[in-house]
Amino acid sequence: MLNIEIRHAIDPVTASTFDTSELREHFQTSNLFVPGEINLIYTHYDRMIVGGACPADGPLELDHVAPCGTASILDRREMTIVKLGGPGKVTCDAEYDMVHGDMLYLGMGAGKITFSGEGRFYILSAPAHQTYPSRLIKIAEAANVTLGAAENCNERTIYQFVHPDVMKSCQLVVGMTKLQKGSIWNTMPAHVHDRRSEAYLYIDLDENARVFHMMGEPDETRHLVLKNEEGALSPPWSIHCGAGTSNYTFIWAMAGDNVDYKDVEMVSMETLK
Repeated sequence: MLNIEIRHAIDPVTASTFDTSELREHFQTSNLFVPGEINLIYTHYDRMIVGGACPADGPLELDHVAPCGTASILDRREMTIVKLGGPGKVTCDAEYDMVHGDMLYLGMGAGKITFSGEGRFYILSAPAHQTYPSRLIKIAEAANVTLGAAENCNERTIYQFVHPDVMKSCQLVVGMTKLQKGSIWNTMPAHVHDRRSEAYLYIDLDENARVFHMMGEPDETRHLVLKNEEGALSPPWSIHCGAGTSNYTFIWAMAGDNVDYKDVEMVSMETLK
């Protein structure tokens, strides 16, 4: 029922030598949503955990996760859960009914977690230093900003859920970006943020659509070809942007030294190679 994979941190020099299969092995996140299972990737990028729960025929319980070194996963961690697909319920310090696009923040010490209902639950967790109140956040409660333009193929709305403008957290910052029809580019011009790691999950893609996720150092770029509900780990030294064969939505999550969403180093187009 519970499967845990450990991903060690990769430095940029080593990453530049990887072929396609090695890039996918170390940086792609896939097969998170298997019926009847909880699948977690414990990363050494700011100790972030990325995973998925798919209750299918019955509830799934998440409690002890050995790599965390605690009796229960939230003893020294905070978590954000994103609902995908049909309605479902998370039971922890209270019961939370969730529908597609809802995000649930669980504070340190909230207890074991039970997933039930339809669809899939996307899981994001990072170490915490104090307890903040758990909170279910609907998209109408998220802060949002619209950026880009149709002529540049990057018209999009960024929804900030677990974010200083909405609520307090220790280090997790989580949101969702929706691209308008006809737009395909995200996070371009590119940037890096050396003080934080990030995880992406691409959703709302048709079966035959793909996103080309760009990564690597600005002058040594690589890419991953991702389908619906696949994602990527983004180390602090890497750019993270992408282009799709159609518009899409992606969930982004950051953890690290601060929660300043704008703490980035921009990369000029002339630098990209």
